[in-house]
Amino acid sequence: MRIMLITDAWEPQVNGVVRTMKRVIAECEEMGHEWEVVSPADDFLTMPLPTYSEIQLALFARNKISERFENFQPDAVHIATEGTLGLAGRAMCLKEKHPFSTSYHTRFPEYVSARFPVPTSWGYSYVRWFHKYSGKVMVATPSMREELEEHGFNNVVSWTRGVDVDLFHPSRRIEEGQPGDPFEGLPRPIFLNVGRVAVEKNIEAFAELDLPGTKVIVGEGPQLQELKRRYPEVKFLGARFNEELATCFASADVFCFPSLTDTFGLVILEAMATGTPVAAYNAPGPRDIIPGSNAGVIDDDLEKACKTCLDLDRAVTRTYAEGYSWRACAEAFIENLDPLPVPERKRFWQKIRLRRRKKKFPPDTKAG
Repeated sequence: MRIMLITDAWEPQVNGVVRTMKRVIAECEEMGHEWEVVSPADDFLTMPLPTYSEIQLALFARNKISERFENFQPDAVHIATEGTLGLAGRAMCLKEKHPFSTSYHTRFPEYVSARFPVPTSWGYSYVRWFHKYSGKVMVATPSMREELEEHGFNNVVSWTRGVDVDLFHPSRRIEEGQPGDPFEGLPRPIFLNVGRVAVEKNIEAFAELDLPGTKVIVGEGPQLQELKRRYPEVKFLGARFNEELATCFASADVFCFPSLTDTFGLVILEAMATGTPVAAYNAPGPRDIIPGSNAGVIDDDLEKACKTCLDLDRAVTRTYAEGYSWRACAEAFIENLDPLPVPERKRFWQKIRLRRRKKKFPPDTKAG
């Protein structure tokens, strides 16, 4: 198929949406599918998101999206985010009467409420409206599906995630005192958190835990300097990527995931793939991945969960993560798309081409 992806989140951003979609695209291309990615990086007029300047909001994008839509002639359209590009893509699809699918990567109402004085009820009204006409709203876990259905969604389907088990591998673990130790000189055990350093990630809950050894945070974001000032005992390493990031995961003793707004948490699987067990709250995402795995602990007492993880078997943790495949994730994505059937697709693009010709060569309306 020819698939158009419309997303407000794309490079140079580093987050779960970007990493998920880039890996899905790579897997789908190997399966023979063709993509057109519409993102803020595509020469749109943009403005920074208030309170989070790393995210750029594309403005006045609808005409450009429509032009790319007509030129690419997609079989399916997927809208990944609820931002300004997502809104423009949604409006275009509704105008053209072209089916589209959407995905719900972040608990958007809670995310907004954490940054602005906006009730979550307003946020749920918005996301219900945004996703209302989507053929299928893809969510990462069964508990997230249940939560959205409780909020009035009726078109939700499951779409799990995968992990790169070659990059995130136990062999990257560097023990204390060995050359290349990313936590050289820090008291053990190492409790690690990786992700955007931003208010919606609830990192303060991790930073305030009374744990032995050292708490380490890898990542950058708008809250970084504030947290450095407030928690001088926490070690902040900045952003790490690829092999360096995998080495950090593997060399830690426990990965702590305090977020309450993520719908899945790719970093959970990345930590597990290196053999590092995961401690998290009983929230959507962790509660779908961790219970019964012997690869981590969920508990409303995050400190207790972290300490319990110290006794878990790293080999068992790795084996559990090996069950998550990016190919299965990509296949589920394709299955969940809502493309036009082939006969309707042909008629649809014939109609679009006829309309374009009429715009280019309008009939002579002068009296003869």
